[in-house]
Amino acid sequence: MTLTSLPDLRARVGEEIALSGWVTVTQEMVQQFADATGDWQFIHVDPERAAQTPFGGPIAHGFLTLSLLAGHFLTAGGAPRLEGARMVVNYGLNRVRFIAPVPVGSRLRNRAVLLGVEDGPGHAQLTVGNTIELEGAQKPAATAETVMRVYL
Repeated sequence: MTLTSLPDLRARVGEEIALSGWVTVTQEMVQQFADATGDWQFIHVDPERAAQTPFGGPIAHGFLTLSLLAGHFLTAGGAPRLEGARMVVNYGLNRVRFIAPVPVGSRLRNRAVLLGVEDGPGHAQLTVGNTIELEGAQKPAATAETVMRVYL
């Protein structure tokens, strides 16, 4: 992560600001997500039964894929860190779409483009366009705009 100023960040609106490394989606991750959320739908947690579906095996929850934006992709993506930031919080999401199923064992990475920077009292609000890429696929697994508040 590189350290940047708010004016420098504003100058990067419209640019790619981060590309994460690849994250392998494991059955263990899917099971832990199912346990945490109570979503035990068989297409996620029962490999034998999921093999009988058009997916050919278990797939990750869409919300598991989306949740990687809060951790794996953010910390490993090389996103710039804002000078003077005391904390960063998730403020919300816009335009979330789950475009392609994510088979267990596949790899994902996130490509982040800075869409906007707004000033608020004691904070800057960043809107970032995310494309969660599925290795070897023509379509992304998901897209979403994340809105974060950086408290200064």
